[in-house]
Amino acid sequence: MSRFRIPILILGMIPCGAFAASAPAAGDPARGPGEPPTSGAAAAPTPDPYALAEVIDRRIGERLGQVSVEPAPVADDAEFLRRAWLDVAGSIPPASEARAFLLDDDPGKRRKVVDRLLDSPGYVSNMSTQWRKLMIPEAEGDQQVGLVSIGFEPWLRKQFAEGAGHDDMVRDLLTVPLGDDQQTNRIFGGEEPEPSPFGFVAAKAGDPGALAAGTSRLFLGIRLECAQCHDHPFATWSRDEFWGLAAFFSGLDRRSPDMALFQGREIPGRTEIAIPEADRVVQATFLDGDRPRWRYADEPRAVLADWVTSPDNPYFARAAANRFWAQFFGRGLVDPVDEMGPINPPSHPELLDELALRFAQSGFDPKFLIRAITASDAYQRTSAGYAPGQDVPELFARMPVRGLSPEQLYESLIRATGLEREEPLPPFVFGGSSPRKDLLERFAEDGSSPTERRSTILQALTLMNGQLVETAVNPQGNGTLAAVADSYFLSTREKVEALYLAAFGRPPRDEELDRLARFVDRGGPTLDPKRALADVFWALLNSPEFSFNH
Repeated sequence: MSRFRIPILILGMIPCGAFAASAPAAGDPARGPGEPPTSGAAAAPTPDPYALAEVIDRRIGERLGQVSVEPAPVADDAEFLRRAWLDVAGSIPPASEARAFLLDDDPGKRRKVVDRLLDSPGYVSNMSTQWRKLMIPEAEGDQQVGLVSIGFEPWLRKQFAEGAGHDDMVRDLLTVPLGDDQQTNRIFGGEEPEPSPFGFVAAKAGDPGALAAGTSRLFLGIRLECAQCHDHPFATWSRDEFWGLAAFFSGLDRRSPDMALFQGREIPGRTEIAIPEADRVVQATFLDGDRPRWRYADEPRAVLADWVTSPDNPYFARAAANRFWAQFFGRGLVDPVDEMGPINPPSHPELLDELALRFAQSGFDPKFLIRAITASDAYQRTSAGYAPGQDVPELFARMPVRGLSPEQLYESLIRATGLEREEPLPPFVFGGSSPRKDLLERFAEDGSSPTERRSTILQALTLMNGQLVETAVNPQGNGTLAAVADSYFLSTREKVEALYLAAFGRPPRDEELDRLARFVDRGGPTLDPKRALADVFWALLNSPEFSFNH
């Protein structure tokens, strides 16, 4: 088998409809989501994630029944294990873990493996990477922003490692102290900055408008940017409401706009802001229309953080629950996730309210939501097969196929091939190159949904002929392939099975095993069994089954 063959990375995803929506406002029945779903949450007992999983399945099942769509069957163990590993820990499972899981007859093993993954370093790393990309997307393409945000992902790792609640994490992020320039001075001095959420403010250059837009979109599920410059005749949010939210950040003062790296301070007590080119000033106002009752020495950002993360906030818990749902299904119950509002209602409104309520009652514990979601039949349904209506994404009748993120792809390649994991280059290394960096840049996300992601020709060629895969399929190397090829105690069929477990987390089907074992025994086109085994491994790594979460 030649290694130069037709590209086999093909994406044929179903486009989702986009909604040009504005968002609701609490306290206004015509615009808002109604009663706050989390009211009274603080006094409720800690909820059971597996009871919530039953609620998920009941709500999804009710909707499927209304439209007479039969849900897909539950996935087999191999499909579930690979999906759970990718979603929770950010990589495919080790072959040894896959083999043990498939042989385990414990009926509770799916919940147990999720519990183990939630306690693993992979969970911390995966969640930190995903939320860093959400919170400071500016760092992806701007090296100066990347520099000033060096301490951000370590801070996120600390939050997830210590089990911080989502509310506490957001509060710390919105109220990060400024003024001592400690982070920037460390960078100038060539030192590693301390873990800090400072990067969120620095990535937006301390700009009140950018911080208001980011806060609203990330933590309230509301896209406000359209109201920044003008009042749109059909939009829900006004320019005054946008700048009323921005006024909470009006005390931020950039020391020198000419400096490449952000350095700022906070002028205390500022609670109003002038609307650009409008000749008027607005007071700090929450998005529900209320104004804070200021007390002596109140810090505006702290007051805003308290309102944003309150269990009674009608937006916060729903927006967070919707984002976690989207992380595990490829789309939200409201999709796009940052356009919540009456124009873009949830596909399952009662379910979203229930997720938000229980999430708040759990203390905004991400692990609680992940346990509930992964224990549901809705999450565990197979992505294979097809029945009428199952391709409607908002029904969640089957698991959609999702493209791997660049980080998931890299980590999975390293896991499958047994190559040494390469640490990221420090952001202050300009112009550096490495197989890891090259692959992450080549597979950089374009902002599309994971269910709509399509491979480019360059991406396909990178997997076919890139340095990483080239090294991995060298039978004289020191990775998985070489170990399997040199194992004299394994038969050809056992060697093929070992490579399948390494790449796919499953044994080959009978017809696959028969065909490939014959190919290897004959030595392929070079009449070399080792080279033929390398060709098999190359084909597995370049297959859609490897490159997608399914």
